Amino acid sequence: MSYTGKCACGAVTLQIDAKPLATRQCWCRQCQAIAAGGPTTNAIFPADAVAIEGTLGTSSWNADSGNTLTFHFCAACGSQVYGQSSARPTMKTVRFGVIDQPHDLAPSAVIWTEDAPPWAVFDPTLELFARQPPAPPTPAA
Repeated sequence: MSYTGKCACGAVTLQIDAKPLATRQCWCRQCQAIAAGGPTTNAIFPADAVAIEGTLGTSSWNADSGNTLTFHFCAACGSQVYGQSSARPTMKTVRFGVIDQPHDLAPSAVIWTEDAPPWAVFDPTLELFARQPPAPPTPAA
C-alpha cells in the first residue's frame, strides 16, 4: 500500500510506502491550536516508510502526556505535514490534509476527548480515549 501527498503550495511532497499503523482524530489542546480550533486527523506510519522532500519548519513543546511533540510543517506555506513524539521516534503521524485524494483513510479512534470543547461531536462508531491511548502496534520486521 502506498500514498502520495503534498502541502498546499506543493513545495513539500510525500511518498508513503506502508499501510497506517493507526488512524486517529486528536482533540488535545496543542492539536486544536494548530488546527484552527478543531481536531487534527492523522495516520500513523512507520517513520522509515515516509519519504519527504522539501523544506520543513518545526515547532516543539511538552505535551500533557509528558512527551516532547515536534510538529513539522511546510516552511513556505505553513501546511501541517506530520508530528512526532519523543516516545515514538519510529513513527510519523501524518496529517490527512497533506495526503493526496482519493485515499482510503478514515479515523478509527478519537483521542484526548477530555480536552475537546463542549460543542465537539464524536462519531459514536469510533473508539474514544479521554487522554493518550496505548501506542499502536509496530509491524513485524
